Amino acid sequence: MKIKQDMSSVVIRTISWVIIIFLTLTILLPMFHIIALAFNSGADAQRGGITFWPRQFSLDNFKEIFRQGTILNALWISLGKTILGTILSVILTAMAAYALTIKTLPFRRVITFGLVFTMLFSAGVVPLYILLHQLSLTDTFWVYIIPSLYSVYHILIMRTFFNQIPNSVIEAARIDGCNDWQIFWKIILPMSKPVIATITLFNAVSQWNDWFTGAFFVRNPQLKPLATVLQDMLTSQESISHALKQKAGAYQMIERMTITGDSLQMAMIVLLIIPVLFLFPFVQKHFVKGVNIGSTKE
Repeated sequence: MKIKQDMSSVVIRTISWVIIIFLTLTILLPMFHIIALAFNSGADAQRGGITFWPRQFSLDNFKEIFRQGTILNALWISLGKTILGTILSVILTAMAAYALTIKTLPFRRVITFGLVFTMLFSAGVVPLYILLHQLSLTDTFWVYIIPSLYSVYHILIMRTFFNQIPNSVIEAARIDGCNDWQIFWKIILPMSKPVIATITLFNAVSQWNDWFTGAFFVRNPQLKPLATVLQDMLTSQESISHALKQKAGAYQMIERMTITGDSLQMAMIVLLIIPVLFLFPFVQKHFVKGVNIGSTKE
């Protein structure tokens, strides 16, 4: 009987490892392919056959990106809106979520229903533009920050997490003379590192990759973030390639080009994922941590 159980455990463990390896490869192999194309000559990449290693190593794709005079300014805009937007959003979202966990809050259920109701419908881009224009947010830096301060989805995640914190910890703090503000900063937040790390990562990635806001709500080139600038560069490059194909001898010209729309796109993807790759190791360890380990015994 014990031998059968051991064999069953080995089979289950083997199948689990096979599935994990397969899923890992489906994520890593496309990423290696993108990196190979980004560091390969665009003209050579047009011939195909590149898998996970550059055939003709070249930095021309990245040189083209940084050759643009607005790229460094766009990088600072992206960093500024990502850092400021993430910090403000996480703090305000945590405060809203904690408020919804207080049972004595007037109209708590009505407020929660109102928040959830807003997740079901969207007015569209045009009403949003009109609203932002009337609030004098369009074509300003704050159009990246203020509209994204709150996410109902993030509020609900944090509220659910806060509700799991033992009430005895909060009551003990109240007995010691702490008010709600002190409980929030000294008790709730220190015990909520996993969910804070998760929401921080969600906000940071969303802010960093957001090209839509800069494309539709900002006209000043000095205020466009990196994702929007790179998207504009990619569109322009593809337009040039398409125009060349309409002319005689265009294919000979394209073959002499070291940069193509596809290669520039791969370089753009690599440039955008680098900050996320650096951020993730600092927060991923909190994803699997329990919230109440060692906090109380009941």
